[in-house]
Amino acid sequence: MQNLAASSPNTADIQLLALDIDGTIAGASNDITETVKQAILAAQTKGINVVLATGRMYRSALRFHQAIGSNLPLICYQGAWIQDPATGKILSHLAINKEKAIALLDYLEQPEWRSLLSVHCYINDRLYVREILESTKNYAQRSKIQPIPVGNLRSFLDTEPTKILAMCDDPEAIANLLNNLRQIYSPDELYLTRSVPTFFEATNPLVNKGAAIRYIAEEILGLQPANVMAIGDNFNDVEMIDYAGIGVAMGDGPEEVKAIAQWVAPNIDQDGAAAAIEKFLL
Repeated sequence: MQNLAASSPNTADIQLLALDIDGTIAGASNDITETVKQAILAAQTKGINVVLATGRMYRSALRFHQAIGSNLPLICYQGAWIQDPATGKILSHLAINKEKAIALLDYLEQPEWRSLLSVHCYINDRLYVREILESTKNYAQRSKIQPIPVGNLRSFLDTEPTKILAMCDDPEAIANLLNNLRQIYSPDELYLTRSVPTFFEATNPLVNKGAAIRYIAEEILGLQPANVMAIGDNFNDVEMIDYAGIGVAMGDGPEEVKAIAQWVAPNIDQDGAAAAIEKFLL
């Protein structure tokens, strides 16, 4: 963990607070605790804009956006989909090249992976799966969405998907999958990450939360990184934490993520996001 030295951005300069959802403002309860919500509202009362940046689908993330009363666009799918709930307008949508998507699905269908993985394909903010497994049901319950079983995803795929996700109960298997695919695909071909230890995610190579936050900060609000504070908990938050003038990692996040943050907050079950907001913004 780094210290915010005298050369670090002045906390009084912060005009945008970027927040991840799962593992940052929403834990096991799948809701924002009252302590975190009040801290966010207090920051907004001071005139600080708040934006959510999540790997979730738009329709799954919308209730969190509404719960905090954000007036900014909502960043979903790791930044692949940015939509303004006030107008319904999609400001940015970066999908995966269809040929690369089919090749990736081919890889995930290999015998060594097929029996281990539950594969999700997201198209037009809908979730398509090969079949409904128990893990699919659990995911659907937490996301509050209805997955659509279509059988062979490769045959079904007739357009470019926003994201492909593979789930497995074994974090080591997901880590191996990620490492294997990084040997096959360069960062210029696909953006590959883990949002939680059991989720592998693939998107367009131009996609990451840092790029999405830069768009909101610089293109929409006319701000600079020094005006931004970001809080996240996992590998898909690294670019966002790195971009922000004040980057905060949650205490129960991976060591590699905490290492690039300027401050490490308490764990999610200790309302770490609220502690960070109070420390730097209130």
